Amino acid sequence: MPPPPPPAELGGSQISSLLEALPGIASVLRSPVADALVRAIRAAAGVGEFTLDDAEELVRYAVRRGLIGPDEGDRVLADVEGPLKAKGGRKPAHVTRPKGATKRKATKKKSRR
Repeated sequence: MPPPPPPAELGGSQISSLLEALPGIASVLRSPVADALVRAIRAAAGVGEFTLDDAEELVRYAVRRGLIGPDEGDRVLADVEGPLKAKGGRKPAHVTRPKGATKRKATKKKSRR
């Protein structure tokens, strides 16, 4: 018996057609980080609201990617918690670090000159 054919890959135009044919699928496929970034941009322009949930999502992403350390993420969330709560955002039950995030020793960064 021959092996089954490999799964079909979708090209750019096929994806566009799929998104047009199935309204609402883009919001299901979209990442929470993308949503938080869009809300941050709108809030910065004064046309939207940025919540504590959005801040937590962006900080988790930055920590996962190694863009900031867990300690800095905790400090950022502590800094923005008060102002965001005053605007009606929710208070986090507790700040959680992403799995695999460990404290690293502080090292001096080399100059990029």
